[in-house]
Amino acid sequence: MNLNATLVAQLVVFFILAWFTMKFVWPPIVKALDERAKKISDGLAAADRGKHDLELATKRSAEALREGKEKASELIAGADKRAAQIIDEAKSQAKVEADRIVAAAKAEIEQEVVRAKEGLRERVAELAVVGAEKILRREIDAKAHADILSTIKQDL
Repeated sequence: MNLNATLVAQLVVFFILAWFTMKFVWPPIVKALDERAKKISDGLAAADRGKHDLELATKRSAEALREGKEKASELIAGADKRAAQIIDEAKSQAKVEADRIVAAAKAEIEQEVVRAKEGLRERVAELAVVGAEKILRREIDAKAHADILSTIKQDL
């Protein structure tokens, strides 16, 4: 065979193989490589977004924690204030109650004093009657002289 015909035949087969490869083999390979590159770039972008979201979440959690601490301190301050207010109210109520008890005790003491004075007046009147009996050496009727006894009580 002729060398030129072999070269031409090999050249034709090469071009047919090149055309076949370019037409049917190369596009799926390029498509697969493009899809793979797209998946990788999407994955890297998702990783960047995830990293950014993580940073934002960290900042938000730190802010939420700070706000929680502030609210807790405000609640504690409010509770302390309310406790002080309750203590003051209890003190004022205790003072009012103590004043009421003291006033009741004073009123009771006054009543006791009045009863004691009344008792003393009656006793002094009896002693005066007994003394008058002894002086006159005769018996005085207490019922007959009740108005005299009441006058003596009033004078005392």
